[in-house]
Amino acid sequence: MKLSMFPRAVGWGLLLLSALVALCIAVALSFDWNRARPWINQRVSEATGRPFAIRGDLVLQWNRPEAETGWRRWVPWPRLSAQDITLGNADWGRTGPHLAEIRQLTFSLNPLPLLNRTIRIPTLELAGAVLSLERTADGQNNWTLAAGNAEPSSWKLDLQRLVLSHGTVKLADATEKLNLKVDIDSLPKESAEGYGVGWKLSGTFRQAPVQGSGKAGAVLSLQQDTKPYPLQAGVQIGATRIDIAGTLTKPDALAALDLRLKLAGASMAHLYPITGITLPNTPPFSTEGHLVGKLDKAGGRWLYENFKGRVGASDIAGTLEYVSQQPRPLLRGQVQSNQLRLEDLAPLIGADSNASKAKRGAAAVQPAGKVLPVEKFDTASWGSIDADVKFAGRKIFHAKDLPIDSLVADLHLKDSVLSLTPLSFGVAGGNLAATVKLDGRQDPIRANLQLSARRLRIKELFPTLDTMRASLGEVGGDAALSASGNSVAALLGTSNGEVKALVSKGTMSKFLLEAMGLNIGSVVATKLFGDRQVQLNCLASDFKVTQGVMQTRSFVLDTDESVVNVSGLVDLSREQLALEIQPRNKALRVLSLRSPLYVEGTFKNPDVGVDKGAVALKLGSAIALGAVAPAAALLPLLNMGSQEFAECAPLEAAARQKPKAGKQPTAR
Repeated sequence: MKLSMFPRAVGWGLLLLSALVALCIAVALSFDWNRARPWINQRVSEATGRPFAIRGDLVLQWNRPEAETGWRRWVPWPRLSAQDITLGNADWGRTGPHLAEIRQLTFSLNPLPLLNRTIRIPTLELAGAVLSLERTADGQNNWTLAAGNAEPSSWKLDLQRLVLSHGTVKLADATEKLNLKVDIDSLPKESAEGYGVGWKLSGTFRQAPVQGSGKAGAVLSLQQDTKPYPLQAGVQIGATRIDIAGTLTKPDALAALDLRLKLAGASMAHLYPITGITLPNTPPFSTEGHLVGKLDKAGGRWLYENFKGRVGASDIAGTLEYVSQQPRPLLRGQVQSNQLRLEDLAPLIGADSNASKAKRGAAAVQPAGKVLPVEKFDTASWGSIDADVKFAGRKIFHAKDLPIDSLVADLHLKDSVLSLTPLSFGVAGGNLAATVKLDGRQDPIRANLQLSARRLRIKELFPTLDTMRASLGEVGGDAALSASGNSVAALLGTSNGEVKALVSKGTMSKFLLEAMGLNIGSVVATKLFGDRQVQLNCLASDFKVTQGVMQTRSFVLDTDESVVNVSGLVDLSREQLALEIQPRNKALRVLSLRSPLYVEGTFKNPDVGVDKGAVALKLGSAIALGAVAPAAALLPLLNMGSQEFAECAPLEAAARQKPKAGKQPTAR
């Protein structure tokens, strides 16, 4: 070929190629794509294992991409629109014949990434979509599609933007006991915050009614890293209310969640089915704070920071962090209350009233004659999370007869073992410190308690008792118990160990001592001429606890004027008292009945009385002697006293020995 003919040949070749491209475009534009529907329906049905059908028009258009630059702008993008699309449900499904119904589906396709086996869809628009999702109690679901080829595909789907309008999503989940319906619709006008879609929610969750509404952005940019997606929602689940407002960045990975979160409900424990976070029983609560979340390869972190609110009548504030990790997620942080109402802590151990239990939905009812809480601990959720939370109640408000002023507790939960180390109360000017361990891996719970009381002031221990206001002295004590049971009542009713207390060197009311000794003459004199304090040498008590029965090994009150011995038992299981108080005077008493006192009855209704037979015998003897010789009538009522006194040194030594917990009991 001559060199002069080469440019002409190239020109004819380009012209022919252009003609072929033009012919292909013309064919594509003029082709009735509805003829391709049977082929498409068959291929999709084979790929999904479900009947698929495009029952409406299928239209293909070619557009020039405005966002591309350079030569890529000249590569046309196909834009496909299909109407009346259905995808069949699983053969066992009960929600209807179709998993999905779409009134109109429109999307554009970037053809160049197809060379790299990537299906890149810049925008997918769904209008009038109805999605019916279903999961059975055994975990089988209808949204997992069985592909004809079991091998993974080498193609990758890259969906960048999603536009929804006039849609409905239904979810029937027997595993989570959910039955929900969400209606999605476009807002008349996009707001300044970027809201373009509104939604409404209705249904049930674990038989509790669910309703809610909210707004979201008109376009969900799944690949946008910089532009936040606006969210606003308010949902009511039974008595629990959740409100959020904020933004979500890169929704496909939940890369950054920044919300204002409000929570309110009848009890924090009710949040567990919703959030998966184990929280204690509480009175009605409300909190508001800043929620920041970010997912990563390890699972992600969620920070509920600087929240404030109320629990019952108490204020509450703090910061909590949720860390997704293996083998269990971790909840950690700090919570404090500046003004803590003591009754607001009662639901933690089931010690609140029956009316309070009803408000928070507790099934257990406290029997009328029982004082110790019988409501069972819910250990089923303890193994779902680990926790490390510090709590401080800086000022405690309480009834006048409870001298508690502060509380500090470090709560640790790991592998279903709950520990309070330490648990510390400010009591009567002193400190009551305890370590508590509850092993929820056992049924019933295995528990251990170590308790120590230091420098508790006597006059502050009994703030409403007039005879104790001038008393001096400080109480110290220790207890070590092991127990088994699923409630406070069951744990105390099976406890084994020791309880000891000691008061050394102080003073106490003379009137109270004389009344304990039934020294009528001294009581009358004290009332006439005023009370005074007598020297307290020691008060020591030592109880052995066996299967919930506290038996006195020694219980002695020694003063300069009398010695009081207490013997008997306290049955924690049956909540019964059986104590005998035997006073002995060290000096002469006139008109002294010298009869033991008995403390009997139940914790709910204790009964303090005297030995009526001994009192009757003394009075009868006085009357008989009075008939013979009037002066002799006073003899049976005279208490000549005794030089016996308690040896405080050995008692103090015994009380100062650390108590030991008994063997782990079985529940009874």
